[in-house]
Amino acid sequence: QVQLAESGGGLVQDGDSLRLSCAASGRAFSTYDMAWFRQVPGKEREFVAAIWQNKYNTLYANSVKGRFSIFKDIGQNTIYLQMNSLKPDDTAIYYCAAGLDVGYDYALDRRYSYWGQGTQVTVSS
Repeated sequence: QVQLAESGGGLVQDGDSLRLSCAASGRAFSTYDMAWFRQVPGKEREFVAAIWQNKYNTLYANSVKGRFSIFKDIGQNTIYLQMNSLKPDDTAIYYCAAGLDVGYDYALDRRYSYWGQGTQVTVSS
């Protein structure tokens, strides 16, 4: 079992930056592939970024590539999503997810077994 808790969301303006955190507890955090997804009410959950358990492979949705960065601190059992140049279209609830051996299915939410409760990010124009 892995428990995930996101934090760091808030209200910012167009062009601002924000860093989300996802603290993990439970067994063998370092063996999980981790990801961030986001969801706007009434729409499907959307892949944002993923980092594989080996820590060196990071993957991004085209909509955030070059603006967002995912990284993790194994010693702190935490992953982060650094979001720069935020746009109103980035407004959503952001969720942290963990899964074993997700690999190239990284953009499929059904491949992740554990989810946090979400944190709201609102970008005003």
